[in-house]
Amino acid sequence: MQFNPFSWNGVEMNTSMREKYPYLYETHLHTSESSACARNSGEEMARACKEYGYSGIFVTDHNWGGNTAVDRGLPWEEWVDTFALGYEHAKQEGDRIGLDVFFGYEAGYQGTEFLLYGIDPAWMRAHPQLLKIDVEEQYRLVHEAGGMVIHAHPFREESYIPEVRLYPEWVDGVEGVNATHSNSKSGGHNNPLFDDKAIDYARKHGLPISAGSDIHGVHLFGGGVAFKRKLASAADYIHAILTGEDYVLTNGEVWYDKWGNVIR
Repeated sequence: MQFNPFSWNGVEMNTSMREKYPYLYETHLHTSESSACARNSGEEMARACKEYGYSGIFVTDHNWGGNTAVDRGLPWEEWVDTFALGYEHAKQEGDRIGLDVFFGYEAGYQGTEFLLYGIDPAWMRAHPQLLKIDVEEQYRLVHEAGGMVIHAHPFREESYIPEVRLYPEWVDGVEGVNATHSNSKSGGHNNPLFDDKAIDYARKHGLPISAGSDIHGVHLFGGGVAFKRKLASAADYIHAILTGEDYVLTNGEVWYDKWGNVIR
């Protein structure tokens, strides 16, 4: 598939927006090596995202507190090494085809989930206490590593989420746009109200807003965060979000400014 710089997946987008913010990053992506709910491997996901027109992706598989595909009975370091395979396979393919691939993961606490950025498998191996920490301690440890904690889909209602629990003091930002909630191609969790509530919550607490597709297979939605420039690293992404750099959000069909307002 030949990439049209003013189109994602063959769907014409707002040309002026695509010209101004040409670098699109998927911030919420799962692989079948590490997430039990994912349908495609890291290699396949990287290839699909490159063909779609992404500049880069963050692999954010479910950890032991969520729908992991990795045996929870493994010794800690073996567990981390196995968990990282989805990212590593995506990174290998990304390096080959020219797609930036960054590491992250989705941490689960009885249905409440957080996206962690700016950490890596070596950091995980060095912190076996991650298995037992609470949300506050997670925030502290991630910050010590220079990382960032984003509350994923905070107002989603599903059977695996017993209640909405909010931690504005223990997160750096909010996933205000989750494409599974509002993209017309989504077959699950589809309720735009979840995003509306998340955006209102972020504004109330003065928290930065991010966007991602929460994608589990190669039939992509096109959600994510778009910048005017190419990101150099996960740390660069963190700095851009936390310092309020100029960026926009999308669910793959609708554009939003960084405060969550629809761009018309």
